[in-house]
Amino acid sequence: MKMWKQKTWQHEITGIDGNTILFGVNIFDYQWKTTGQRVKVRVPLYSQEYEFPVYTVVINGEEHEFVAGEFSNCVWGFFLLKY
Repeated sequence: MKMWKQKTWQHEITGIDGNTILFGVNIFDYQWKTTGQRVKVRVPLYSQEYEFPVYTVVINGEEHEFVAGEFSNCVWGFFLLKY
């Protein structure tokens, strides 16, 4: 019997406000659109749980989905769906 792994939001990068590379670009240079969804995510280093919004962004004509929120003043965490 084959076991299927479920996709979950996993920490991708922590960066500073205005200067964080995600999807190969500075994500702060693009307009984020909220999906209206919020998800609970966990920061692996500290095992602390947060509830952040889900966003989409269009980069070079391709839409990407991610979760982002501030861990502390000007320090952002970004999460991507992964197996």
